[in-house]
Amino acid sequence: MKKRFTETQIVSAIKQQEAGVPVKDICREIGISDATFYNWKAKYGGMEASDVKRLKELEAENAQLKSMYAEASIENRALRNLLEKKL
Repeated sequence: MKKRFTETQIVSAIKQQEAGVPVKDICREIGISDATFYNWKAKYGGMEASDVKRLKELEAENAQLKSMYAEASIENRALRNLLEKKL
């Protein structure tokens, strides 16, 4: 089962590592793998909790817009096919 971590928890873990706490200890404490931690660090390193929250909101909005575009594109293609058949 995947755990969902808050922006504050992610930023806190990264800041602990920057303060000198070993990565193994941080990962054991919050129950994640080293790979997950380093993925977080690559993606969210240098950000504050508010920045991470805004990034997640933008990613969700982007996914919604991509979905809307895909639906509109399918409808457009279907209408073009229908018009070609009538002509």
